Amino acid sequence: MINREEIENLTQSHEEDFILNVGPQHPSTHGVLRLKIKLQGEKVTHIEPHLGYIHRSIEKMCEASSYRNFIYLTSRMDYLSAHMNNQACAMVVEKGLQLEIPKRAKVIRILMSELTRLASHQLWWAATGLDLGATTPFFVGFRDREVIMDIFDETCGSRLTMDFNVPGGTMFDIHPNFQKNVHAFLKGFKKNLPEYHQLLTGNVIFQNRTKGVGYLSPEDAVSYGCSGPTARGSGVSCDIRKWQPYDGYEDVQFNEVLETEGDCYARYMVRMREMEESVKIIEQLIDNIPEGDFQAKTKAVLKLPKGEFYSRVETARGELGVYLVSNGTSKPYRMKFRSPNFSNLSALREIAVGGKIGDLVANMAMLDLVIPDIDR
Repeated sequence: MINREEIENLTQSHEEDFILNVGPQHPSTHGVLRLKIKLQGEKVTHIEPHLGYIHRSIEKMCEASSYRNFIYLTSRMDYLSAHMNNQACAMVVEKGLQLEIPKRAKVIRILMSELTRLASHQLWWAATGLDLGATTPFFVGFRDREVIMDIFDETCGSRLTMDFNVPGGTMFDIHPNFQKNVHAFLKGFKKNLPEYHQLLTGNVIFQNRTKGVGYLSPEDAVSYGCSGPTARGSGVSCDIRKWQPYDGYEDVQFNEVLETEGDCYARYMVRMREMEESVKIIEQLIDNIPEGDFQAKTKAVLKLPKGEFYSRVETARGELGVYLVSNGTSKPYRMKFRSPNFSNLSALREIAVGGKIGDLVANMAMLDLVIPDIDR
């Protein structure tokens, strides 16, 4: 582990410094990010992220949309947590309206959120294996994720940006085949999960690439505002589902996953264990969906009282906070999103400087960045 004094020495300019630009990539890849890296040999002495290549002014677009329509712009931020992004926005509108949603809607939201978390982690696991040179995990991860995508397609009408949450509940009720298909998925995924550990978790090469690499102390994780698996891999308890339960999470039994090593392997294990916890949550609810309405009655045109409102949820990458200022009209006066990816990326310099350029691939993979969530 490298200390701060050594980092400061490394960041000083030297004649033998080599400047390497990584990116910007094409928008259809992980996301458009440019890294300006300073090297001494193979050692990273400085790293500077450059953002803004995929900025779409989503916050300003939200301010020009109604309280119903702005929700779905957020599907395009962290598109792998689209359902949870929409949930946070629906919750902030419901808070302003002082609207209690039906219990059936709450359970459906949790089921959809945990399926989204599983699908996101499966894609992350598949891409991580590919990034580090293992081809097989990519096909295995997408094999299981495809089953969830089919469930979303049948129930929500979309595979990725579901646009399923509305102020007051959900847009539709679940499909008649929903429970049967979820049971089939759980049975297959629980059977396949040991294969994930066989291919990567227990792989000696993978462990050598991730153990002791990219150390992030608990203090630095808090200082940089990290959340989600990035922070919990350093032993920082920050799961919003536990700290401030919402939409019925207080009624389900699950564990907040913490690892204390603070390296890439710890962040990897947090996500692997989180998939098991998501399975537990779904199993508790899938046969206990309450009867009744899936949506509370609301007016055609929603107007929030003047004031400030805030809600937050635990997405697949950490805490998403939604800050809304209302001036009493049918549109938000001000919208601000506190995205997990922005804060997690800020820790990249801390974990990468002092390591080798080859370790940067593992460091980036374990942050699990979705760049459109940063360029809002």
